[in-house]
Amino acid sequence: MAGKAANVSDYRALAKARLPHFLFEYIDGGSYDEVTLNRNVEDLQSVALRQRVLRDVSNIDLSAELFGKKWAMPVGLGPVGLSGLYARRGEVQAAKAAAAADIPQVLSTVSACSLGEVAASGHVPWFQLYFVRDRDFVASLIERAKAEGCGALFLTVDLAVPGSRYRDARAVNGALARLGGYLARPGWLWDVGIRGRPISLGNLEPIVGKSAPLSDFQKWIRANFDASVSWSDVAWVREQWKGPLVIKGILDPDDARAALDAGADGLVVSNHGGRQLDGVSSSARALPRVADAIAGRVPVLADGGVRSGLDVVRMLALGADFVLLGRAWAYALAARGGEGVSHALKLIDAEMRVAMALTGTTSIAEIDEQVLDRNGNQPSF
Repeated sequence: MAGKAANVSDYRALAKARLPHFLFEYIDGGSYDEVTLNRNVEDLQSVALRQRVLRDVSNIDLSAELFGKKWAMPVGLGPVGLSGLYARRGEVQAAKAAAAADIPQVLSTVSACSLGEVAASGHVPWFQLYFVRDRDFVASLIERAKAEGCGALFLTVDLAVPGSRYRDARAVNGALARLGGYLARPGWLWDVGIRGRPISLGNLEPIVGKSAPLSDFQKWIRANFDASVSWSDVAWVREQWKGPLVIKGILDPDDARAALDAGADGLVVSNHGGRQLDGVSSSARALPRVADAIAGRVPVLADGGVRSGLDVVRMLALGADFVLLGRAWAYALAARGGEGVSHALKLIDAEMRVAMALTGTTSIAEIDEQVLDRNGNQPSF
């Protein structure tokens, strides 16, 4: 695809044309038969909105507050692993795009660029934390997030074991096949493979070294991630981290209540982008139940299937206070670097304004269940 990207789907096509096959499959794929991955998109798109007219929508304000800061819109860049391989020093480019748009970025534990490198760009990210078996190392990551001045810690709890990702398994080939894949994408090879070095898992270098096992990433996860984690481990993190603590990976109302009991300051309704347990609810279906269980006691964030500003409005109407983008920004980064991310965020902004105008809302606080058309052709959420 050679033309200008008009939406996230266009950026997906551009990313597919530019990335080596195994990297595109890593971004794009889900677990098992990808039922939940597809539900995330389809269920969200099926949410019918209530069109209103003659409401004076000449002044629309997208700003929203989260964790003590006012942001330009209720949207952030969610954590996406290995995104530093999609474009040269990709997480840094994404941080600069987030800064320009005045929105937050959540940096993945398994980013290619380290937390220190991204923070040095001038836009200190929030940090997403995974549990690995070495608790001393987990503690050191928390200390590093404190030292860099991260405003929030996102603890991802739905990866005790990795999902069975068929596309990743099919895409893993021998060294010769990978080399052929690199040579087939000369633009990526020059930008990332040659000019983007060092290529590693920046935050994990102290335990995996500078030559991180990128070619066998899932095997490393299985060997090092910890299936024994429990709510007591969340309490352990809570003791060490005094800033906002957000639990990411909640689908069940009982788990949402347990997270509050453990001291969470926020939740992310998420099924890991359909990459873990296939067949579970889409984020759109789970969100209203979780939001009802929380009843406004802490902010509820959501991700999964968001491909437009219209989808952001849908998530807000279903009960989210803030929305995290995942594949949407990763595709744009892979296609055109930080410039692509900036453009994708401008598209989200413009699409939100149209959706708000045509639903008769002028501020984020006005977007609630009253914006939903309960008589429309949509599933009963």
